[in-house]
Amino acid sequence: MSLWIIFNCLVLILLVLDLGVFHRKAHEIHIREAMLLSAFWIIISLLFNLVILYMWGHQKALEFLTGYLVEKSLSIDNLFVFLIVFRFFAVPANYQHKVLFWGILGALIMRGIFIIAGVTLITKFHWIIYIFGGILLVTGWRLFFERTKVIHPERNPVLKLLRHYFPVSKDYVGSKFIVSADGKRVLTPLFVVLVVIETTDIIFAVDSIPAILAITTDAFIVYSSNVFAILGLRALFFALSGIMQLFHYLHYGLSAILVFIGIKMILSDLIHIPIIIALAFIALTMAVSILASLLFPAKKSQG
Repeated sequence: MSLWIIFNCLVLILLVLDLGVFHRKAHEIHIREAMLLSAFWIIISLLFNLVILYMWGHQKALEFLTGYLVEKSLSIDNLFVFLIVFRFFAVPANYQHKVLFWGILGALIMRGIFIIAGVTLITKFHWIIYIFGGILLVTGWRLFFERTKVIHPERNPVLKLLRHYFPVSKDYVGSKFIVSADGKRVLTPLFVVLVVIETTDIIFAVDSIPAILAITTDAFIVYSSNVFAILGLRALFFALSGIMQLFHYLHYGLSAILVFIGIKMILSDLIHIPIIIALAFIALTMAVSILASLLFPAKKSQG
């Protein structure tokens, strides 16, 4: 329990530094700053991996690194959703970081709940591992045939419920989520964007949590690898936002990873796939799909 407390205190300190020091004033994140931030989070993650190596040995360190890479890979799909949501709601560039900060903070809490629930279920009901494996296979199969990511933020059921019961201002009011108007609390469009991002992340967690549970059922390793991958997601978004559309083969790579992990999960009682093989497969698949996207650009539609 003390380990969990220390780790979460460390994460809290990093988040306070992020919002309270480095991004105290709302501003547009340019690519140079985004690349530096992304490198910072990756270095912090790898340093933590060395701590795990020192404390628990190479097996746990490999599990952390593989889980981190799985979550990082699957999180790239989230970046496309962020981009679509920001464009749909015309979120000013200098407010996007704040939305992602609070959105990811909420995601960390929800992921923690999902992970504890998932580990508990697998521990008490081993057969549920086959259901998780099946979910990954179906998701991977559907993703393989997905040509373009079609997201309709206005159809989000939570958003509809929110607008039904609460007044929402027409315009953005700086970086505020809630304002006072005529003596009443009014939500701003920025709060609406935050709700959409939070709810879509919950949907993505249905895929990513079972995927990491296929690597290890050590709750702390699953949680910490998930946390570090998510913490670096904002910086990665701003670093790649201008070129994400180039990765048109990425969904094939993510599909292959999900199917591979799903099979690994289902056959875990019959065949043991070493963690180093899983790590190599995931890294190679992502590298190939990104490289193929860059070497063979998508043909522009004739219009």
